[in-house]
Amino acid sequence: MAKKATKAKPAAKKAAKAPVAKKAAKAPAAKKAAKAPAAKKAAKAKRKPNPALMKPVQPDAVLGAVVGTKPAPRGQITKKLWDYIKKNGLQDAKNKRNINADDALKAVFGGKKTVSMFEMTKLVSKHISA
Repeated sequence: MAKKATKAKPAAKKAAKAPVAKKAAKAPAAKKAAKAPAAKKAAKAKRKPNPALMKPVQPDAVLGAVVGTKPAPRGQITKKLWDYIKKNGLQDAKNKRNINADDALKAVFGGKKTVSMFEMTKLVSKHISA
C-alpha cells in the first residue's frame, strides 16, 4: 500500500505544474489589459484647480511691500515671494531650504533673520486676510 502512495505523489506534482504553465501564458495578456487604462489616464484633460485656492486674498501693507497690494490667490502670492527671494539672492547658498531675510522680509518674518521655506508659508499666512 505504501508503494501506491508514492506513485500518487509524482502524478500530483505533474498535475500541479500543468496549471502553472497555463497561468504564465495568460500573464502577458493581463499586462496588456493593465496598460490600456493607464493610457486613458494620461490622455485626460488637465486637473481643475480647487476654487478655494484660487480665491483672491488681500495681503497687508507689510507683505504688500514685497508682493504688491492687489488681491491675488495664495499660490500667486507665494510665487511672487519666491520671485523676490531669487531676484535679490536671498536663498542661502549652503542650505537652499533657508531664506536669509532682507529688511522688507524681516518685517514679514516677524524679525527673524533666517527662516526655512516651510516656516515661511506659516509666517506669510499671518499677513493675508480672506
